[in-house]
Amino acid sequence: MGKIRKIVAVDLFCGVGGLTHGLKLSGINVSAGIDIDPTCKYPYEKNNRTAVFVEEDVAQLSNKTVLKYFGDADVKVLVGCAPCQPFSLYTLRYRKKGRTDEKWKLLNAFSDKICAVLPDIVSMENVPELAKENIFLEYKTVLEKHKYTVSWGIVFCPDYGIPQNRRRLVLLASRHGRITIIPPMYNTSNYRTVRDAIGSLPSINAGEVYEDDPLHSSSLLNKKNLERIRESLQGGTWRDWNEKLQLACHKKNSGKTYPSVYGRMCWDKPSPTITTQFYGYGNGRFGHPEQDRALSLREGAILQSFPRNYEFTDPENPLNRRKIGTHIGNAVPVLLGKAIGESIKVHLAEVTKNGKN
Repeated sequence: MGKIRKIVAVDLFCGVGGLTHGLKLSGINVSAGIDIDPTCKYPYEKNNRTAVFVEEDVAQLSNKTVLKYFGDADVKVLVGCAPCQPFSLYTLRYRKKGRTDEKWKLLNAFSDKICAVLPDIVSMENVPELAKENIFLEYKTVLEKHKYTVSWGIVFCPDYGIPQNRRRLVLLASRHGRITIIPPMYNTSNYRTVRDAIGSLPSINAGEVYEDDPLHSSSLLNKKNLERIRESLQGGTWRDWNEKLQLACHKKNSGKTYPSVYGRMCWDKPSPTITTQFYGYGNGRFGHPEQDRALSLREGAILQSFPRNYEFTDPENPLNRRKIGTHIGNAVPVLLGKAIGESIKVHLAEVTKNGKN
């Protein structure tokens, strides 16, 4: 390959910039993030100042636009996490056009861009369930036909410093030989915990906003839910409550198989997977370990390994809790992005050392 002077990445389906931010922390320059959702523009550009936000539908994106943002790079890196949620903004748009079977359309759009642009390196991150779908095999086959060496696996996020029991499919592919994700950096003896991540944040009550950080705010709880969380134990379930506080569905046989709702997190373990509704006490085990409230938006972001000062909303616009929760829950954890970036750099160093083309 010769001497590498300039590596440039473009981030498809970039959201608010979790993957971009992680790549930048690893030392990889990201020139642009592309996403259909205009509300991602402010946080993406505010926190990733050398990258521009491009509001476009990746399925309609021109190859010329992608090549433009690679510029004169010696190594072109194309990364992304195609949305697969049935209620993503992309899916809703296609439903309005009368299309009903669009679940994996955006993964096809991603592979189409790869075939047209032929970046040196590709990284794709997604839900583990994707590995069971035929379209994933098709995606890998397309890459291999275009001379990529492909590796993939299910990554356990605590292995890379993320204080959250999240599992993600990570695929890496290179036109310059074998590339794999770097070995785990943590193990069960030193996984980062909820306490490590959010233990130093100021205490707040349910429904309160911390004056120095509007994102450190929690949802208001009604009287009954306040009673419920006061009876909840760390790592426990609704079964810890007095019977009068239990919901009717809990008392049915069908409800007994859902013990993880209405629970508190444990201080000294990684958190549960942060979903798009992590800020709601009844949506999972998202109760604060000690305080009688659900996670704040800031706490959810930190558990996704965003820096504590990451800005998610324009100060001149009102805070939209639902939108920010969706952005945070859907994001690629920043430290997973950093691990992907470091894996790319290790690979390129090996390629240069071995003189491969």
